[in-house]
Amino acid sequence: MNTPSEEWRIILLSGPAGSGKSTLVKRLLADPPVPLEMSISATTRPMRPGEVNGEDYHFLSPEEFEQKRLAGEFIEYAEVHRSGYWYGTLESEIDRIRSLDKWVLLEIDVEGALNLLKLYPNTLSIFIRTPSFEEYERRLKDRQTETAEVIERRLQTAKKELQLADSYRYQVVNDDLDRATQEIKDLIIRWEADLHAG
Repeated sequence: MNTPSEEWRIILLSGPAGSGKSTLVKRLLADPPVPLEMSISATTRPMRPGEVNGEDYHFLSPEEFEQKRLAGEFIEYAEVHRSGYWYGTLESEIDRIRSLDKWVLLEIDVEGALNLLKLYPNTLSIFIRTPSFEEYERRLKDRQTETAEVIERRLQTAKKELQLADSYRYQVVNDDLDRATQEIKDLIIRWEADLHAG
């Protein structure tokens, strides 16, 4: 069973595609305000060129994913963007990071995050957003990595995710990377101070 202090040492970042959460995660890991380790998600999607199994993701076949799901090995899991691919957080991954005496950093989609928060309500949960919905659209189109159909699907998902932003403890507007990074660091430092005070 998790002790309250263990539960408090989980940091969760979510936000719609195009919110810049992956860039913020890289910045946090490069200069963390507390000992921090990224939780590596499991997925059924195919490995992309340059990706490494066990570093970028734990790549599982649909059958392996289902076996682990039925065995209760996932803390959370969800099909993302109606893509047919499943993503999830293995409990063994949380245990691995805790064995290193580090804080767990999770970057997962909103549906998965809400499932995780049911199990770990004392998580430091932060929703990353852009200043406006039009900004999501611009960022997604500027990537030039997805078809118009995929972009439209992601925008529909973003609308739903924004409606759930109040489920998180904090919301950070990513209008400036340096400022947003510092705001997240400040939240973590305050969270740690409250943990020691408690």
